[in-house]
Amino acid sequence: MSSQNSSPPSDAALLLDNQLCFALYSTSLAITKLYQPLLADLGLTYPQYLVMLVLWERDDVTVSNLGERLFLDSGTLTPLLKRMEAAGLLRRIRSSVDERRVQITLTAAGHELKTRAARVPVCMISATHSPVAELMALTEKVQALRRQLTA
Repeated sequence: MSSQNSSPPSDAALLLDNQLCFALYSTSLAITKLYQPLLADLGLTYPQYLVMLVLWERDDVTVSNLGERLFLDSGTLTPLLKRMEAAGLLRRIRSSVDERRVQITLTAAGHELKTRAARVPVCMISATHSPVAELMALTEKVQALRRQLTA
């Protein structure tokens, strides 16, 4: 589109508070900050917590499956998984059939951590001061937006 045919953006379009990206970004920061003390009690960072959520849902996944589920590349995941393995939460097992494939499985300690982590969502819901139904509807809307943006 040429600059002659496009109209200049209105001032309202350039206001920070009118930016969806900023609303999502700043809300994400606020939520992550609320998670920090809860996850510190579990010995986890927020990205490690996300990995554990996937593994508690379905143990024994490949690094590539984990990356797809979390929208992370292997370059980001590998150091994270190495630290979690050193902490005794999971095992990384290279496939004997295809050395490029690495399976991730929980250890007994990783499974046991799930019981302690059960209070995290309860605390987070309480911290939002919002009804669960409202939070679920918001989650569904944000997920739908993500699907549209990544389609």
